[in-house]
Amino acid sequence: MKKTIVSALTTALVVGAASTTFAATNPFSDVPSDHWAYDAVSQLAADGVIDGYGDSTFKGDKNITRYEMAQMVAKAMAKTNVSGTDKALIDKLSAEFADELNTLGVRVSNLERNADQVKWNGEARYTYTSKRDESATKEKKNDDELLFRLEPSAEVNNNWHVNARLDASTNMSKDGTDSTTSEDSNVSLKRIWADGQYGNTNIKLGKLPMQIDSDLLFDDEISGASITTGKDLKLTLQAGRWDMNGDTNNESINKTTADDAANMQSVGLQYGKNKLSVGAAYHHLNSDAIGNLQTISNYRNGNASDDADIWSANLGYSFDNNVTLKGKYAENAKADNYKKAGTVELDYKGAQAANRGSWGVYTAYRHLGQNVAFDPSYDGAWAGTKGWEIGTNYTVAKNTIASLKYFNGEKLDNGKDASKLFGRVEFQF
Repeated sequence: MKKTIVSALTTALVVGAASTTFAATNPFSDVPSDHWAYDAVSQLAADGVIDGYGDSTFKGDKNITRYEMAQMVAKAMAKTNVSGTDKALIDKLSAEFADELNTLGVRVSNLERNADQVKWNGEARYTYTSKRDESATKEKKNDDELLFRLEPSAEVNNNWHVNARLDASTNMSKDGTDSTTSEDSNVSLKRIWADGQYGNTNIKLGKLPMQIDSDLLFDDEISGASITTGKDLKLTLQAGRWDMNGDTNNESINKTTADDAANMQSVGLQYGKNKLSVGAAYHHLNSDAIGNLQTISNYRNGNASDDADIWSANLGYSFDNNVTLKGKYAENAKADNYKKAGTVELDYKGAQAANRGSWGVYTAYRHLGQNVAFDPSYDGAWAGTKGWEIGTNYTVAKNTIASLKYFNGEKLDNGKDASKLFGRVEFQF
């Protein structure tokens, strides 16, 4: 494998701890001060990650070998003052260049190399919610939930991995049973899929996470397949069956008794580069559960339809590394009522699991029509409501994040007040 020094620069920036303020003097005569990589090259040279050549040149367009790249990795491995994120990347690179590093006398054990083929990620978390729905009964509902999640990823070959998600949860407010099949506590295999990567094309097969509109419309899994291709402009095709009556927060769907599995086909186009992201998508669903919505939310004004045709669009812009403004909109062309959904959100920073003390806040306005936002992922607003949502998160300790969110709004069907307080502590591993 060969690459130019310039193409390797992005990797070197991270492993070379180049995120500090660039103040070093550039020792290379062929890197002018107005070059885009001037600051990075100067800092990397000062950190001892790159040396250049004996004639005081950098030769940024010259091909380098794996052996030369391993020299950069070896120097980065010797550094101690790096963030958790950078340390994880250094470990990954040390496994990739293990043979070359051994030649250099930098030891990488076979156990470490083999362990890189099977990865286990997961989390243990506690969630508290207090939901107030001032309908006819003025319902108030508090929940305490514990969840333990494992997400293994196993390498099959250079192109394919197998991924899974296993959840074990218990509702502490209903601690009266030990059954693993009750609604109080359960253990379930949520996802399992094969993931193939060929250049800029990704293929997923199995029970996989929704690939399009997973936050505003579908926070769930689909049993089927997806393919995504492209670099800056990505095309995604997705098809399969979706269990509409699964873990959705849509009360209209949960009240249906018909066959709730929907045949689903989706296509999405997404562009993202630098500070801008923009995209559009289309979803077609067919299910008896959709036809039954007319008895609860007047889906078609008495004219039953088992179909949903949903169009969506999104736009996002990052003003700098800290501030992002984003918006999304969707509409179900088959529905007559509660057929529109949208959100506008302003984010500032964000908690990073590897960096203790990092934090973030956001504010958003959400309108979630229940006949289009079938299963939104927002922890505050839920399907069939509209209003304001605010939240914050903070990394208390490495891999330990605390979150607090509050939603205040109203129900779309009756205009009654609706609010929700959400708190969570996550321990990631």
